[in-house]
Amino acid sequence: MSIKFRLILMSFLQFFVWGAWLITVANYWFGTKQWEGDKFGDVFATLGYSSIIMPALTGIIADKWMNAEKLYGILHILGGLFLACIPMAGSPVAFFGIIFGAMLCYMPTISLSNSIAYTILKNNNYDVIKVFPPIRVWGTVGFIAAMWLTNLTGNKASGNMFYISAAAAVILGLYSFSLPKCPPQKLISENATLSQKLGLDAFRLFKTPKIAMFFIFSMFLGAALQLTNMYGDVFLSEFARVPKYAESFVVKYSTIIMSISQISETLFILAIPFFLKRFGIKQVMAISMFAWFLRFGLFAYGNPEEGLWMIIVSCIVYGMAFDFFNISGSLFIETSTDPKIRSSAQGLFMMITNGFGAVLGSKVSGWMIQRFYTSADGVRDWHGIWVVFAIYAFIVAILFILFFRHKHNPQEVATVAH
Repeated sequence: MSIKFRLILMSFLQFFVWGAWLITVANYWFGTKQWEGDKFGDVFATLGYSSIIMPALTGIIADKWMNAEKLYGILHILGGLFLACIPMAGSPVAFFGIIFGAMLCYMPTISLSNSIAYTILKNNNYDVIKVFPPIRVWGTVGFIAAMWLTNLTGNKASGNMFYISAAAAVILGLYSFSLPKCPPQKLISENATLSQKLGLDAFRLFKTPKIAMFFIFSMFLGAALQLTNMYGDVFLSEFARVPKYAESFVVKYSTIIMSISQISETLFILAIPFFLKRFGIKQVMAISMFAWFLRFGLFAYGNPEEGLWMIIVSCIVYGMAFDFFNISGSLFIETSTDPKIRSSAQGLFMMITNGFGAVLGSKVSGWMIQRFYTSADGVRDWHGIWVVFAIYAFIVAILFILFFRHKHNPQEVATVAH
């Protein structure tokens, strides 16, 4: 089995685990359980809290003490056990606690999977810029496969989706022990400072103005990353409240419609090497931010009939919005940090975006939607919700262009391949 195929399988299962429930959990919460809407933001906040606590910590462990592929496997097995317990939760508090445990295990595996792939590819003399995106695209295929499986089997609002996710997590955990070894770098000398020994040097990146500014905007954009994952599927499903749309394809197969977003990802991931080398990190990040503006704006005016094209275009734009930010950001960190702290730096990037950013986005959006855009009988004003999100993304994009200083250097980007 070739190295690239083994990494493809890892990437596929990594995001299959997430795709089995992430997009449809709102239907489970609002539809099956009929729990309070203002508490739903706490569910996605667990992704944020976990990303604040765990990725940097596990990055330090992988940099200093344990093989990354072994740590990766242990986390997936433990996460699978938590996922299998989620359907047993009988209250929002219990649900929150169990899913928090699952996310403590899962979220750090995203950055660890990047570090593992980069290490294995470099050890086998592959050009990471060219080879990694086509491998990573299979993660998106895995996410799509999981979404289709839950929708077509009638489980998009069922606890069974968590069992599907749990099984995939355990399989991936066991599989990871067969991957090529990714031992700790152990490049720190005995005379190193306490900060160096603990792997805290990654936080010194904030002393570099360019990287500090990058992290600040990563946090603000991170607040937008999960909004359509949180509310997109339930937004489409709630068109069933309108008689003329109740029997539409969009309502019946909302998860499949949402999967267009992930299908789009597969195309834009492959375009990243061209855009990154041609335009550089600042332009690529700016394109991502304006794409988020379009994503939300098109949702605001779309509907299952005459406005269906807006929903579809919004889903297509999502690929650019999501990939250009996440993959390009990860590659930027890879080119801007010392090999001694590379896993820690990737963990820090995850902590900023999917940690502080996700908590900010999920908590504020949950409160805002319940306070200003939900009527007494539980009907949500989705037009107003998406318009506010679009305005937010537009403001962040303009500020990024004005304040993030980075001159494109093609040679700098090329160094990640070596």
